[in-house]
Amino acid sequence: MRTNPRRSLKAVQYLLLIWFVVLVNFLLPRILPGSPLMYLAGEDVGQLSPVERKELLSRYNLDQTLPVQFAEYLADLVTLQWGRSYSQNAPIITLIRNRLPWTIVLALMSIAFSAAIGAFLGIRAAINRGKWPDIYLLLTVSFLGSLPAFWLGMLLIAVFGVRLNWLPLFGAYTAGSGFTGLQKMLDIAMHMVLPLLTLTILSVGRYFMTMRYSLIEVLGEDYIILAKAKGLPDRIIRYKYIMRNALLPFFTVLMMDLGFVLSGATVVETVFAYPGLGRLMFEAVAARDYLLLQYSFFVSALLVILFNYLADRLYLYLDPRLGEET
Repeated sequence: MRTNPRRSLKAVQYLLLIWFVVLVNFLLPRILPGSPLMYLAGEDVGQLSPVERKELLSRYNLDQTLPVQFAEYLADLVTLQWGRSYSQNAPIITLIRNRLPWTIVLALMSIAFSAAIGAFLGIRAAINRGKWPDIYLLLTVSFLGSLPAFWLGMLLIAVFGVRLNWLPLFGAYTAGSGFTGLQKMLDIAMHMVLPLLTLTILSVGRYFMTMRYSLIEVLGEDYIILAKAKGLPDRIIRYKYIMRNALLPFFTVLMMDLGFVLSGATVVETVFAYPGLGRLMFEAVAARDYLLLQYSFFVSALLVILFNYLADRLYLYLDPRLGEET
């Protein structure tokens, strides 16, 4: 079977991007101003003896030359020997493995809700372009999308958690409750409502705008006018010609959000003390645990690349014509 050169080129581009992430992930902590001891020992660095300083640098291989450090970093990266978080006294790979599922579930549910709501409202706005429903939806969605994440989160906590006492204030489950089975699932779902609602409100605007403008553009195309002039059934025009072409840019935004929401929920997870990857990165920054931050960032970057790659592959199912170009 003959290999498509453009597809091979795209694969090389993704490999180069992964290599760039690996390189930046290694260099970024090492080019920060100041001694690395400041990030390892924090404010107590001045109290370390020369022996303790040397031992601390040796523990993280920072007493080696840069090429030696990079070689050891690559070996640890491949073998998943990511070291131990000194701030949480646990293996880094274990911390990320325990936190990542919470973020994935929260992100996927947020994207599902915001994409469905945004697509529905975008279609309604495009159909009523220039009329009051369109104007009202534009103003409302634009206002909601401009709200700061931390402010919206605190507002929802104050209303639904404190004043009405309907929902839990923080965390992903009730610690020490002993819940099992359906009761445990309900407890987790109740804790997820407020962070999920916050992310959905903040994200729905992107899908709304994308669907609205994409649909408006498609409705004005010559092939739509020609299809109507030929007397094709409205059902065929609506789904085969209009929606299929309007979904391409919408799908692009959705797949990009899959990657960025996984790493971009840091503020929301911090506000609600939700034990996800974003919260873990915040804790790493606060504790100056640069090894934990380094590998958390690496996993987040890989997820962004992975979902962008999936978007490229799935595009072929939405528009088979792209198979001739990719």
